[in-house]
Formats: sequence, C-alpha cells, structure tokens
Amino acid sequence: MNELRVDGTRSQPVTAGVIAAIVGFSSSFTIVLAGLAAAGATEAEAASGLLVLSVFMGLVGMWLSWHTRMPISAAWSTPGAALLVSAGGVHGGYEAALGAFALAGLLTIIAGLWRPLAAWIAMIPGPLASALLAGVLLPVCLSPAKSMVAEPWITLPIIVTFVVFLRFARRWAVPAILVAAIVSVAIGQPDSGSGFHPTLPRLVFHAPVWDSKALISIGVPLFIVTMASQNIAGIAVLRSFGFHPPLRPLLVATGGATAAGAPFGVHGVNLAAITAALVAGPDAHPEPDRRWIAGAASGATYVVIGPLAGVAAALVAAAPAVVISAVAGLALLGALGGALTGATSDLDYRDAAIVTLVVSASGISAWGVSAPFWGLASGLVFQAVVTRRRPGPAD
Repeated sequence: MNELRVDGTRSQPVTAGVIAAIVGFSSSFTIVLAGLAAAGATEAEAASGLLVLSVFMGLVGMWLSWHTRMPISAAWSTPGAALLVSAGGVHGGYEAALGAFALAGLLTIIAGLWRPLAAWIAMIPGPLASALLAGVLLPVCLSPAKSMVAEPWITLPIIVTFVVFLRFARRWAVPAILVAAIVSVAIGQPDSGSGFHPTLPRLVFHAPVWDSKALISIGVPLFIVTMASQNIAGIAVLRSFGFHPPLRPLLVATGGATAAGAPFGVHGVNLAAITAALVAGPDAHPEPDRRWIAGAASGATYVVIGPLAGVAAALVAAAPAVVISAVAGLALLGALGGALTGATSDLDYRDAAIVTLVVSASGISAWGVSAPFWGLASGLVFQAVVTRRRPGPAD
C-alpha cells in the first residue's frame, strides 16, 4: 500500500498539469477563435493563431517552470480575446490587428525590462481595471440569452449541462458544455455536419501592419487588460501559494512569445490566472518544491494539444455562430462575476468604475478607436474630476 501511495504521489504533479491544460484549452478556445474571427481572420488564419498560441504558451510554461523551479503556467489572454470580440472590426483589417498584437507583446517586454511601466499599470485603480474587464466581457456573456431566442433547442441542453456540472463537478463544467454543444448541434442541425472538414492546421504568416488607430484602440487596451487581469492576477495566485518568482523573466518570456507569434495570429501569451491554482496548489503535490513539475507537464500538454487547432476551428465554423458565442459566454460568467465584484467593492471608485464599465461595453468607436480604450479613459477622467479630498479630523 505504501509503495502504491508513493507512486501515486510521484505521478500527481504530472496528472495535475495535464488536467490544467485540458481544462484551460477546452474552456476558452472558442472565445479565442471568435476573437480572431472578429479581428478579420479566416478559418485557416484563426487555426494558425490557435496552433501557435498553444505551442508557444506550452514552451514558455515548460521553460519558466524548469528555470525557476516553480509551477509557472502560461496561457492565452482570454480577456484579450473577449476584447477583440467586443471591439468588432479592426481599423486596417487583420494585418493591422497583428500589428496591435505585436505592440502588446513589445509593451509587455518593456514592462519587464523597465520597471516604471509595470508600476504605471499597477497604478491604475483596481476597480477601474476590473470595470474595464467587466465591460469587455459583458457583451460576450449576453450571448447565451440571445442564443436561447435564436436556437432554443440547441442552447437549452448546453445551459442545463452547465448548471448541473456547476452543482456537482464545477471544475469540469466548461469542458462539459463543449461536449453538450457538439451533441446538440449534431442532433439539432444534422445537415451542419456537411460543413465540418477538420484538417491539420498550417502556419499562416502575415507581416503586421502598424496602423495608428488599431495600435491605440486594440494594442494598448490589449496590453492593459492582459497585464491587469492575467499577469498581475497570475503573480497574485502564485504568491498566495508561497511562490515569489522574479517578474522580469516572466514578462520578457510571455511578451517575447506574443511579439514573435503575432505574425501567425498570436494575440497574447501571458501568465495563467484561473488554471494557475491547479498547478500551484497542494492538489498538484504535497511538497511545494515538486509542483514545478505540474507547470512543466501543463506546458507539454499544450504543445501536444496544439495540432487539434484545425479540428477546433472547423467545429466552430460548422456550428451556428450564436451557439459558439453562447458557449464562450457561459465559460466567462465566472470571470465576469469576479470583475463586477472588483469593480463595485470600493465605494470611493464605484461611480468611476460604472462609467468605465458602460463605456467599455457600449461598442462605440470614435476616430477609429474602440470602446475599451475610451472606457478606461472616461473612468480615469471621471475619477480625477469628481474625487474630493476626504475631510480630516480637523475639518
């Protein structure tokens, strides 16, 4: 019995890493593909982006875990993909979007090498950063309600599955609704299978175009939302489990992977936040100094999963768009709830956070610059104008 227990403990971090990668991929690849499509990518270009994302973030996670001997898990920017969906079309087309992706990666590298930039991002009030994220996520999270009207008999089983798994197996709720979506589409629209032609993904390269409006409306908000909701949050998760990795190599590695992969459709490689707890917590291994294996195993699994990008893209293309949006919206409900809590918890910033949220979610575009940028700018200006010095004891 003791030998079995030892062997089980020895394989525990590998198992935890594999589970974390499977959950991470299946829970959000639909929103990544939807974001790339919203930016103007074709099915082949979106599959290329998903493939390179999976491989790059797997390699980054493996290297950082080995280099630091800590459970560092890399991921794609799910909030960044949601930003692309909510922003709609990109001024200058897909090549301009790639330029914005590259800018976000370069800014991340600078934040790692030049501490004042990271400090400036950290100075953005937490409630406003949360409100920006909530405004980006809200339009996507409305999709299940819209899908219930457009495709009720396909959407209802997906929602029921989501609720049941939340009650009994919360960790597997999102992968379960993906399976439910496949089954529902196959039963509800049997002819849709004729459009399902999975192939091995191929690399599609485009030289990024540096369009000033795209850089401001997509590149800068993508950098901010990724830093605030992924990198900073990922560091916080690691620290909560007693790990204190140096920030510079983490930001340089993830930013470098983003910039290098941008010509192939990589919108953002960053530190994992949600799945980070699966590899950094005691479930990965009782001994903290062995948990880095879970981070490396998670990265290796992402590299193996990468070639499934063609199948994933073909599945998304064959299914009704409103149903795919519904799956993405359900998967992001938890993130939306956390963002709303963070946005409204501080009374001193609540009004400015609401301004940030509604402008970010409005879908407006002014001078070619999309809503998320104006949302954060509006919130910061509002807070600066309406904030008054609190009366002191002598007042």
